[in-house]
Amino acid sequence: MYIGFDYGTANCSVAAMMQGKPQQLQLEGDNNYIPSTLCAPTREAVSEYLYRFMDVKPADSVGEQVLRRAIANNREEDIHVEQGDLLFGQAALNLYLEDPEEVYYVKSPKSFLGANGLRDVQISFFEDLVCAMMTNIKNQSELSLQQSISSTVIGRPVNFQGTGGDKANQQAERILQQAAKRAGFQHIEFQFEPVAAGLEYESTLTEEKTVLVVDIGGGTTDCSMIQMGPTWMGKTDRQASLLAHSGLRVGGNDLDIYLAFKQLMPLLGLGSKTQKGIEMPISQFWNPIAINNVVAQTDFYGSGNQAALQQLRRDAAEPEKLAHLIRVYHETLGYQLVRKAEECKISLSDMQETNVHLDYLSQSLQVDISQHDMAMAIEAPKVKISQLVDEAIQQSGIKPDVVYMTGGTARSPILRACIEQQLPGIPVVSGSYFGSVTAGLARWAQHCFR
Repeated sequence: MYIGFDYGTANCSVAAMMQGKPQQLQLEGDNNYIPSTLCAPTREAVSEYLYRFMDVKPADSVGEQVLRRAIANNREEDIHVEQGDLLFGQAALNLYLEDPEEVYYVKSPKSFLGANGLRDVQISFFEDLVCAMMTNIKNQSELSLQQSISSTVIGRPVNFQGTGGDKANQQAERILQQAAKRAGFQHIEFQFEPVAAGLEYESTLTEEKTVLVVDIGGGTTDCSMIQMGPTWMGKTDRQASLLAHSGLRVGGNDLDIYLAFKQLMPLLGLGSKTQKGIEMPISQFWNPIAINNVVAQTDFYGSGNQAALQQLRRDAAEPEKLAHLIRVYHETLGYQLVRKAEECKISLSDMQETNVHLDYLSQSLQVDISQHDMAMAIEAPKVKISQLVDEAIQQSGIKPDVVYMTGGTARSPILRACIEQQLPGIPVVSGSYFGSVTAGLARWAQHCFR
């Protein structure tokens, strides 16, 4: 049996071909999507749990080293890893929100797979994280299908998050490939996510069209100019139909982070001044919410930053605001702030204005945010997305007949209006914002494995 596997930055989903059509499988209760999150008692518990309770052994000597060190650290801390200690998806998020200080929580490990400067042991640990998530999803998929799954096509962005170019892309794909292999997939292929989304759209066409697929996901935005239509359907070699690709590590997570920075962090002191009239350092407000930046997170939550934050509070003209920031530091609440911004972004997909209440910091801490406020806050990532559209058009040398927008973040009316303004007179359409990539991957899996 084969599946299409969308290992996403925000959510994961899989689909199988049923009676000639892709059908998404339930992965968490009745849900076809599972958030790309994981939590465990400690960081080291992940590798030990994968080995003890998911029956997944290390792939090489570096993996064995990571496992031995994890077991030793857990024993030293008197932590006994037990069945059920590793949680995924919404269950992981719920536990983290209940007590963020007492669990090791990871959101969107896909964001880090192309990071520069990772040592072998770090790459091996990321592989464990991804493998644990893939093993859980494979097990849930097999329960849904009531049969084993041996083959998969995994979606990947044109460019993973990272500044290392092709080297970063190769590193990220190797991690995904090795993790999938350890999770039990015997045959593994990859397909670009915007191409997969385009294949699903193509199934609805009755005439030839040149389509610009704009796939705005949680961590990346990818654009592909593709020739589509009846003459291309069913062909396994689509190289000649792919006219251009562009991609960048900018997506829904970035919108959440910028929205949190511009609209929520002022409540915690951003833009305020010291008693001498000096503005507060921006990095202390950016780093806690830059959840896709390992260095920024390390700088903010490091033990050495505590004294700096306390000094800022003593110097501040509005010390009560800095007190909230210090609480974020002590209780590791950066994810909470970004989550609030994400909920705000989702609300503004259907509403002109919404209220964000930071009740876990203070009952009085709240702000009204409008679509205009959000548009101003996300200007920087919006410009990057527009540049990707221009790049795909310049590469191909032609304008599209139609723009097909997909990906969860493409629901934003702000981004849709931006594309419409950029390409006046060209129809902008959308299918399933969340499911088109998964469906297209299942269709491509049928080509690969039937």
